[in-house]
Amino acid sequence: MNVPAPVRADLHGARSGTPVRVRRGTAASYVGGVALAAVVVALGFGPYLVSRGAQVQLVLLFTYVLMGTMWNLLAGYGGMVSVGQQAFIGIGGYGLVYLADIVGVSPFVAVPLAALVCGGLAWLASFLVFRLVGGYFAIGTWVVAEVVRLLTIQVDTVGAGSGISLRAWSVYTPVYRIAYVYWLSLVAMVVAVLAVYLLMRSRVGLGLTAVRDEPTAASSLGVQVTRAKRIVFVVAAIGCGLAGGVIASNTLRVQPDSIFSVSYSAIMIFIVVIGGIGTIEGPILGAVVFYVLEQQLADLGAWYLIILGAVAILFTVTLPRGLWGLVTRGRLRLFPVGYELRR
Repeated sequence: MNVPAPVRADLHGARSGTPVRVRRGTAASYVGGVALAAVVVALGFGPYLVSRGAQVQLVLLFTYVLMGTMWNLLAGYGGMVSVGQQAFIGIGGYGLVYLADIVGVSPFVAVPLAALVCGGLAWLASFLVFRLVGGYFAIGTWVVAEVVRLLTIQVDTVGAGSGISLRAWSVYTPVYRIAYVYWLSLVAMVVAVLAVYLLMRSRVGLGLTAVRDEPTAASSLGVQVTRAKRIVFVVAAIGCGLAGGVIASNTLRVQPDSIFSVSYSAIMIFIVVIGGIGTIEGPILGAVVFYVLEQQLADLGAWYLIILGAVAILFTVTLPRGLWGLVTRGRLRLFPVGYELRR
């Protein structure tokens, strides 16, 4: 068996009595972590620094990061390619409307509550979709999303097929409403990224790496494959539910054909493919790239979608590790989740 030279050196050092130190973070990761924390703090002052229009656009960017992070957790770490995450985005949006406008819960509480409902429904749905694998799993999740959309259309309480407006935020003036939604989206994004980071550093995350590469071998080594995948599926649903609540708060309206649109899954896939699948940094970078492309190419009509598709194909063929892999060559990790041996 061919063993890379650095690993051979570490193994040799371990056998010869040379002290071997196991570590996760590096000096670069610590510096990068401090820089990211500084960026988050600076973004926290956004409502005091930028216009209301810019805040609305930044909410959209934060939502892209959130959605890309959740899909990367599913496919990049869990090995589950889903094209039905829009089901939980829609449930999060409609859940916010129902809890805030009909039940009377504060929107600040309704958004996380709706996300938790998404997690519970994902747990139930997992018993069905986990019977499918590969492409069948992807199509199965899409079918689940379409079923949820069709059921929503039948409910007159939430506007049926015409949709419904969100009134809970109207108690605030536009200046305060936009600022609150901005902070809500920023917190949701940060919590989602940190949750994935902590999950991947846990025992579950270590097992997920083995499950993604070879589920049968992972199971033979004692990894609880189904349990690990179900945890990932539920966490991703909660994150997508948060995204749905933020989207509804930003647009102040939910409509079945838009909030349950499969285009959300397409956006997630594009973000992860462009940024770099299987890394926490990749979806963040991919979301920024997608946001810039969307802003620059939105006026091109159908050509906008054609260009995005061509870019996605180009990256898939030539840069399977995405932009983050191209830039760092695997030498920089702002979110170290693996282990390194050092003599």
